[in-house]
Amino acid sequence: MNIPNQYLEKTEDVADQVIRKGKHVLPHVARLCLIATFLEDGIRMWVQWNEQREYMDMSWGCGKFLATVFVLVNLVGQIGGCVMVLARLKVSIACGVLFFIVVLQTIAYSILWDIQFLLRNLALIGALLLVLAESRGEARSLFAGVPSLGENKPKNFMQLAGRILLAFMFITLIRFELSFLQILQDILGSILMVLVTVGYKTKLSALILVALLTVLNLYHNAWWTIPAYKPLRDFLKYDFFQTLSVIGGLLMIVSLGPGGVSMDEHKKKW
Repeated sequence: MNIPNQYLEKTEDVADQVIRKGKHVLPHVARLCLIATFLEDGIRMWVQWNEQREYMDMSWGCGKFLATVFVLVNLVGQIGGCVMVLARLKVSIACGVLFFIVVLQTIAYSILWDIQFLLRNLALIGALLLVLAESRGEARSLFAGVPSLGENKPKNFMQLAGRILLAFMFITLIRFELSFLQILQDILGSILMVLVTVGYKTKLSALILVALLTVLNLYHNAWWTIPAYKPLRDFLKYDFFQTLSVIGGLLMIVSLGPGGVSMDEHKKKW
């Protein structure tokens, strides 16, 4: 039993060194990755303005005016929200706007009836909760030395909800294929995601998941290798940026830690 523990301790030491060296860059990279899917979709609304309007009008029969309003709200809301998150300007309002966009698109594109897309949108909401938790942490740091009186509870529960919702993204990546590598990937990823969800060895598990998801994303969703005229390019592009946003959420967990509602936190009291 000592040998696995030694390897685990060495792995944790390496992870701690990586996190410590990148602590100033990590939050910025996490936020950039996290808002990637919103930024890409906002830009797509601008580039494909007419196509998006026509699609909404044909899907819902709502008329050109309402279709235009829908596209405009998505464009301004997503790009504006992304800029505010990156600039750390009124982050709670920015997260609220992006949350509204997720809900709006879930209804408008009938995602409620597609379990895979619904789980991915829930994972995006989890990532937004982690950004919100980080902003609350920054606000508290302005009042260092002031007794907390339990103000940490909302942040802790946001981190817990964020971890749970991020797990939904990995569920959509599980593939039931009878190949050794695929089975190994499913088992390893599932174990790591459970560890992140319950908050045990959280930073190490999240960091390994970031590496795993990055490799899988680059391999399975290489949209840049597909010619622009093929519809597959848009599907892969959508998957790529959604996965990138969840990677951003995991990096936020690495930066923030699991929060007060986690096994790692309770271990300190044992």
